[in-house]
Amino acid sequence: MRLTRREFLRTAGVVSVALSDAGWPVRAPAQSPRPITVSHSVSTFVYGQHLVAKEKKFFEEEGVTFPGFIVPGGGAKVVQALAAGQAMFALGDSNHPLKITEKGKDALMVFATDTRCSYANIVVRKELYDRGVRSVDALADGKLVGRKAVVAATAIGSGTYVYGVYVLKHTRAADGKPVNDHVEWVGGGASTTILGGLKAGKFDAIMAVPEWQWAAEGEGFGRAIYDVLDEKAWRQVFGGPIPVTVGYVLRETVEKSPDLVQAYVNANYRAQHWIRRAKDEEVVDLLHKPYMDAFKREDVLRSVRYYKTIFDWDFVIEEKDYENGMRVWLPIAVEKPIPYAKAVDMSFVQKAQAKYRS
Repeated sequence: MRLTRREFLRTAGVVSVALSDAGWPVRAPAQSPRPITVSHSVSTFVYGQHLVAKEKKFFEEEGVTFPGFIVPGGGAKVVQALAAGQAMFALGDSNHPLKITEKGKDALMVFATDTRCSYANIVVRKELYDRGVRSVDALADGKLVGRKAVVAATAIGSGTYVYGVYVLKHTRAADGKPVNDHVEWVGGGASTTILGGLKAGKFDAIMAVPEWQWAAEGEGFGRAIYDVLDEKAWRQVFGGPIPVTVGYVLRETVEKSPDLVQAYVNANYRAQHWIRRAKDEEVVDLLHKPYMDAFKREDVLRSVRYYKTIFDWDFVIEEKDYENGMRVWLPIAVEKPIPYAKAVDMSFVQKAQAKYRS
């Protein structure tokens, strides 16, 4: 006897209920992972949470999937991608979601991955260091520098510029004025041009990510005069921890798809704690070939060890830390202060902690 489709489904349902009542496990139909889009500016270890979550398949385990990261090569382009809806989630500088909000489209920080700015290091030409420019205030000494010091950020208005200006504004020269009043800021570009400019004497100092600092010191043409890993130096200028790198998302995504936001936060939270527990070499084994094979393995290892010292393991953005950051971002990155409650949503981190706290 042949059953109609309706009769078959009705019979199957009865059998499932009977098996369940008898104590037999009955599998629910598997749900396909839901697609999302995810972006960060460059695939280096500062964004290691994204990379680990992808390679360890934490995204899939949380019920979401994507073909690959959107990596446009600059934070400003990530902001554009998120604001335009090309990316649902982004990992980047904390002033980026604030800029989106300021332009009338609310964005929210949903977690923080670190507590210090890894690109607020200041490196001077070795020649100037040997001449006596061994501190930030010495940049204001025209006799030592030989001219008005030329300081390079990647671009005027970039994150390196925002944090660099803040350091120089909060360091006093011998005349009592901020060091920033005594320097000229210029755009130095990416790795090749900014390091080449320092080496050639075009720049007197540069804002440096750790890798640039190591290159300048290793090759003997630069020395650090401000190092963010120096606890005393950091607190003297910034006052305490700052949520520098954050996961962010449009408020409309939070309201329309909170389940996808939770999945995104869960995957990154799990990645952060995998990084914390894993051996440094294990992290390099996972990420070097797929994302950072342009770098030497030992440089990637050094980067992993560096960022582990400034990563924020609980992912929480405290209000006092946010206020520390707002003093940096205002008025260079944003024109008016944006309240913590408008800019930050910690509910997803709290749920991730409750589910995965180790």
